[in-house]
Amino acid sequence: MDTTAAKRIAVFGATGQQGGAVVDALEARGAQIRALVRDPGSEAARALAERGIELARIDLDAPATVRSALEGVDAFFFMTTPGRDRQAANEIRQGTVLADGAAGVPHVVFSSVGGAERHTRIPHFESKRAVEEYLLERGVPAVFVRPVFFMENLTFMGAAIENGEVVVRLPLPADVPLQMVAVRDIGTAAAAALLEPDAVDGSIEIAGDERTGPQIADAIGEHTGLPARYEALPLSVLGDADSHRMFEWFAEDPAYQADIPATRSLAPGLLDLPGWLTATGWTPKTH
Repeated sequence: MDTTAAKRIAVFGATGQQGGAVVDALEARGAQIRALVRDPGSEAARALAERGIELARIDLDAPATVRSALEGVDAFFFMTTPGRDRQAANEIRQGTVLADGAAGVPHVVFSSVGGAERHTRIPHFESKRAVEEYLLERGVPAVFVRPVFFMENLTFMGAAIENGEVVVRLPLPADVPLQMVAVRDIGTAAAAALLEPDAVDGSIEIAGDERTGPQIADAIGEHTGLPARYEALPLSVLGDADSHRMFEWFAEDPAYQADIPATRSLAPGLLDLPGWLTATGWTPKTH
């Protein structure tokens, strides 16, 4: 019997970037998927339905809908976000509602953030730590997948082509390495944790690469065939306290502490930065 195909896995956030990667990875392994969505009529939700994925409508203001949507599933994946207003309280509330609804699910995978358990004082890390702690307090059988900085963040910050040259600018000292992971690999690792409950012992911090700013610039330069350089910016360029504290933390020793070989055991096709650049065909914006 194919035990993977027999499993029904619920996914919250399936219409988004990270949850969508989990759906893709589960689908590739033949699992049955139930996507918990707020609006089954949305374009993104309809696209999931067209792939044969079951939709279950939920309303976080009506916790009974979450409990109902999770009935009969073997495992549940969820993540949280602070929302457009970037309020930690909103993220914590979202997480507690989902955690309460998952109380009867045999196995839960919560996608948190690298370093969440280390009291970073970064608001959107602390809110995820609060959700982790709530899951433990409630006795929910959960494991934590903690991804580091998304490679996809480079698509909207830090890199550009200027006068035929790749320029990468981040508020990070040039000699400080930054761990990174591709969203695709978060999905693959989470799918493994969902389908193989013993694959993660409590928690795992995941990454696919570790590079300094100049090394990031060199990788993008090699990918584009252009000369490249890195400019370290001051923290003062950051307009909000959350980002300011995060990049301040990145420069502390140690910041992220992901185990790349262990990540590869969950995601055998793990992408480093050059691999991600090739896989996505990404090119920086031209200024």
